[in-house]
Amino acid sequence: MSETVFSNARLVLPDEVITGSLRIADGIITDIDAGTDVAAGAVDCGGDMILPGLIELHTDNLERHMQPRPKVDWPHASAILAHDAELAGTGITTVFDAMRVGSIPTGKSNYGAYARQLASELWALRDKGALRISHYLHLRAEVCSETLIAELEQFGPEDRVGIVSLMDHTPGQRQFRDLDKLAQYVMGKQNMTPADFEVHVANLMDLRARFGDDHEAAAVAEARRFGAVLASHDDTTVEHVTTSASYGIQLAEFPTTVEAAEACHLNGIKVMMGAPNLIRGGSHSGNVAASTLAEMDLLDIMSSDYVPAALMMAAVMLGDLWDDMARGIATVTAAPADAAGLSDRGRLQIGKRADLCRVMRVDGAPLVRETWSQGRRVA
Repeated sequence: MSETVFSNARLVLPDEVITGSLRIADGIITDIDAGTDVAAGAVDCGGDMILPGLIELHTDNLERHMQPRPKVDWPHASAILAHDAELAGTGITTVFDAMRVGSIPTGKSNYGAYARQLASELWALRDKGALRISHYLHLRAEVCSETLIAELEQFGPEDRVGIVSLMDHTPGQRQFRDLDKLAQYVMGKQNMTPADFEVHVANLMDLRARFGDDHEAAAVAEARRFGAVLASHDDTTVEHVTTSASYGIQLAEFPTTVEAAEACHLNGIKVMMGAPNLIRGGSHSGNVAASTLAEMDLLDIMSSDYVPAALMMAAVMLGDLWDDMARGIATVTAAPADAAGLSDRGRLQIGKRADLCRVMRVDGAPLVRETWSQGRRVA
């Protein structure tokens, strides 16, 4: 039996933080005891926190490794391994890799399909034992596209699709109600001229009119086929949330207004916000601040979004804000585990997976010193 004991640690339990020891054996948490004693052979944590491995439900980080600069395509295997190692180093032990499904192969601002090939490469590396942490898929279903239905049909239950999110990027609503901010974002990212941008906007609105309703219905149906959790994206109004609830959506990614967040809670939909929003003090798109929702008790889950290291930092910030570190850490451990239907992880409890990270604070900032996945140190 392979076992490790962590002693003299601040153990972040589901509802409290205690000083004690935690024992893991064969990838499972087997004992939790209070006290400062350090048994022979135990790891003396010196007061560092031991908390569950973080669970990331929505991250674009893999895409960043695939294309580190505009128009620079990186070998996929290298990108996947670098992404996996980066997440392990930030304390993340379970990730739902966000992959876009739904492409626009025609026109000047075209973009092609990639998710099926990338997923196959990801699972090939997993089968070879090359990955450090646990991976699932989060398929981001682009409603304003030409090929969504065909791309979704390429996936099956064997692909570990845990989340399907409805992504409606029709200009002038949801995340980019302000067309000026949309223009700044798209023109900068895709090197468009103002004329190009006008054509881009017109094309997206045309796609929404022609395919939007059919694409939404297909994504909802396919999520059921996969056995995946269905998520909304950038809900802004009560009407958006009412529609989400009618689809059976359980998770709201980045609602843009207090009104929408309140409606989500009234409908039993969990609210997830981006860690960069909290850390920066507001949304880069001009939408509601995560701190506002936290102060109103309308925030349930955090996502690193586009900065993996932000997830731990945001959880600790919330622990300080609420004066309840267990509650802050739960937004990146127990709460996302529950939202994704993962009952075997996310809490320091006997019988759960030994997905752990050891964290100290340096001038208030969290420093991940070790990460363990199923009882194996991976960072």
